[in-house]
This record gives sequence, structure tokens and C-alpha cells, in this order.
Amino acid sequence: MEKRILKVLPLIALAAMTSCSPRYLLTRQLAFDLIASSAAMRTPQPLVLRTGLISNKDYLSTDYLVLRRYGWISAAPAKCTGEVTPPPCWELSLSPAGVGVVKSLIPSASNDQEMFELPLARRQVLTVSGISKEGNSAEVEFVWRWSALNEVGAALYPPDQRYRSVVAFRDYDDGWRLVETPVRNNQTMDEALKTAEPAP
Repeated sequence: MEKRILKVLPLIALAAMTSCSPRYLLTRQLAFDLIASSAAMRTPQPLVLRTGLISNKDYLSTDYLVLRRYGWISAAPAKCTGEVTPPPCWELSLSPAGVGVVKSLIPSASNDQEMFELPLARRQVLTVSGISKEGNSAEVEFVWRWSALNEVGAALYPPDQRYRSVVAFRDYDDGWRLVETPVRNNQTMDEALKTAEPAP
């Protein structure tokens, strides 16, 4: 009788393992894959670059300071208008080096425009550092960084800066899913990325 039971036990264990989808177990690998394939991680971060008359607030923004440091834009003092404030205002243009860099990032039909949307970087998951489960909910902590898509993105998003975020997961009838829309008090992916903290 004991031998018969010992022979049947491995078969029962094998049947149990094959009937479970990998999505039913929230492992670090599953969490990594679901986070990495989410829309928030795949969508490029754009920079809206405006040339022509700009306010001092825009001129002193971090993005424009970096573009000036690389010599991609130049500006001359200009008179403010009713729509563009606060003073002082600036007439901003792309430098010859800036034209070379930006031209490859925009469609040719956009060459005569004064506003360009440049895709700069995409978020890249580096590791899942922890999972905390409670019932059919879980919080997953992960570390990510910006991955530059071009020269401008590399200038604005240093590759060595790491961020730590926490995002919610829920266990549904077909397995674990990343919370991308609000569910109770859980944090969405966008909220998790906006509240990211520098990681050591």
C-alpha cells in the first residue's frame, strides 16, 4: 500500500504544477515582466522644445539650461508680449549644432515649426527588489532608470541615476495583474513613477 501511495504522489504533484499558470504565482520574474511591458514603461518621455519668443521661466528651466550648455540653442533678449510673460523674454533659436541634432529626431514636415516634440528616453526596469502580499493584493518595489533614445536624451537623463518605485498588483481569476488604473487606495504605475525616489 505504501509503495502504491509513493508512486501516486509524484503524479499528483506534477498534475498540480501543470494546471497552474505562471501568472498564479507572483514571483519577482513575473512582476519584472509585467512592469517592463506596461504602457508607462514603454512610452517614450518627450521634450517639447519651443523656439521663437519664450518667457524667462522657460528659458531658465532645467531642460533649456542643459540644451544651452551643449550649445544646441541660443537666445537673445526680446520684448515680451501679452501672451508670453514674465519678463525678461528671449528669442530662442536652434544653433547650427542644434539643427543637426534635432533634425534627425523630427519628421521633415516639422522643419518650419516653432515647437518640436522630441522623444528623449524610455524607462527601463533594472530589478524587482521586494514583494509584499496581503490576500489578493500586493505591493512590488522595483528599481528603474531612464534609457536614452538619442543624444538629447543622453544629455538630459544621466544613465547612472537610479529610482525606486512601489506599484500595486492584484490577483484576479486569471492570475496576477499590474494595477494601471486606480483600485481602492493602491498606487497606479503612473503614480509610482511620479513618486519615485532616488535609489542607492
